[in-house]
Amino acid sequence: MATKRTTTKPPKNPAPAPVEPASCQPCGGTGNVAITVRVGRKRRPVGQQDGLCLNCLGEGTAPDA
Repeated sequence: MATKRTTTKPPKNPAPAPVEPASCQPCGGTGNVAITVRVGRKRRPVGQQDGLCLNCLGEGTAPDA
């Protein structure tokens, strides 16, 4: 008489899908933020220029991810 097989193969787990990193909140994923340019003795604002995002350091991805 043949013996019964009592163990089963574990189910194969599919490979997890690659997770896309979240974009940085202050710069919106661009790596640049607007910096107000001020001039004069009373420091009045005259315009804006692009600056490096200090939260993600220009990468555009959230640092927590």
